[in-house]
Amino acid sequence: MIATGFFGKHTGKFWLAAVFLFLYIPLVFLVVFSFNSTRQDGVFTGFSLRWYEALMNDSRLVEGFFLSLKVALLTGTLSVVLGCFAAFVLVRYRGSSGFAGRTAFYGMVNAPLVMPEVVIGLSLLLLMVASQRMFDFPERGFTTLVIGHTLLGMAYATTVIQSRLADVDRSIEEAAMDLGCRPVQVFFLVTLPSIAPALVSSWLLTFTLSFDDVVLSEFLSGPGVTTLPQVIFSYARRGVNPSIYAAATLLIAAVSLGIVAYSLLVLRRQNRLRSG
Repeated sequence: MIATGFFGKHTGKFWLAAVFLFLYIPLVFLVVFSFNSTRQDGVFTGFSLRWYEALMNDSRLVEGFFLSLKVALLTGTLSVVLGCFAAFVLVRYRGSSGFAGRTAFYGMVNAPLVMPEVVIGLSLLLLMVASQRMFDFPERGFTTLVIGHTLLGMAYATTVIQSRLADVDRSIEEAAMDLGCRPVQVFFLVTLPSIAPALVSSWLLTFTLSFDDVVLSEFLSGPGVTTLPQVIFSYARRGVNPSIYAAATLLIAAVSLGIVAYSLLVLRRQNRLRSG
């Protein structure tokens, strides 16, 4: 009865702990075995940094990392810019001031969110092949990767920015225009700072989606152009390679540091607002 009462009282904590264990125990095992001295799976034979050294000497992994980084940086930026424009049109031009085709535009913007990536990748591949035959552009590689990832990222960015833009107080913008600001100045001086958190969130989201994407990259990458997820996936299909564990551990460390730094920044800003 005591055990039952204790469990019933702390059911939420037990479920929370179970969820965290389910999510993070595989990551803990991955990090631990990245320091294993041998290739054996499931048996830790000793501490070693040999797989990190092997990672630095693996040109495919290093080149794939820098390619994924460049594609993700450009994709995140383009997705936020295009998503901001699309969200502005969808939020500010609706109702009686709407434009013809708004419903179709809304559906087209959100279609990549529910469309299987295999279908999107195959469609883009056919489009790129036809375009290259007709105009000799673009050649499959970096450019096609950015185009495909931006198509998907723009849909996510539009959704995030649209929800924030709908909550912006229009009276502030109207007051700025009454004080002499032009519409462009109102956008850059009033609207843009108001939706800045959504812009940052959408950029981080689209950056992560692009950096992590495998399906679209498989369709859109060309000869000699292979992203880091593609390299890891190809290694995993051939068997266990502990260098992959080392690469994943470094990515986990980088993401964790970014989250901690962002959390400390937000906490510091909140404390400053409370004290001010």
